[in-house]
Amino acid sequence: MNPILEAARRRYTAKHYDAKKPLTDEELHDLLEILRLAPSSLNIQPWHFYVARTPEARARLMPAVKDFNLERVREAPVIIVFAVERDLAARLDEINAQETKDGRFDAAAVASGFDKVVKEVRKGGVAAYCAGPDKGAVWAAEQAHIALGFLLLAAGAMGVDATTLGGMWFDKLDEILELPAAGRHAVMACALGHRALDDSNAVRPKSRLPFEEVVTFL
Repeated sequence: MNPILEAARRRYTAKHYDAKKPLTDEELHDLLEILRLAPSSLNIQPWHFYVARTPEARARLMPAVKDFNLERVREAPVIIVFAVERDLAARLDEINAQETKDGRFDAAAVASGFDKVVKEVRKGGVAAYCAGPDKGAVWAAEQAHIALGFLLLAAGAMGVDATTLGGMWFDKLDEILELPAAGRHAVMACALGHRALDDSNAVRPKSRLPFEEVVTFL
């Protein structure tokens, strides 16, 4: 069986965590690296990931957690808060410099001016996405959700349980983590760890709409 398909069929949303079973350093590093490598529109990478791994760090987040997620934030060994940059245009120089450093533009590309074309296309794309009243906030959040999808599937493939934590007061998270001063805004969080033995969601059959209901071949 395709291992990715198998992981998608096996994984589920954990409801209860075993606080005494932490992630290893290697597991956490690998999952954070997968987040770093996630794709994004125009390669803008608008995200920053805040990792709460200690009881003290998780306790800081509690005032921003809605009641049905309190246990998960308290018991899950790791909480990752996804934040996005507010000024996406300011990120362009950093992204362009990193692509050059990483060898995305060889001598031939530079000689032909291809690197300048790519940079102008990205600049125009960012300007277009940020032209609306939300100044690109929705676009940036959409990219963060792409990274979240990578994280959920990777965790499932690694045998790590996960829960998407949309039940947060994100403006309060901004305040707790002092994100406005960093030019960022929290948009999502995710719990990571290993399920408790009494997590009944682990034994419930996965339920999705039938293939024919969600796929149309044109």
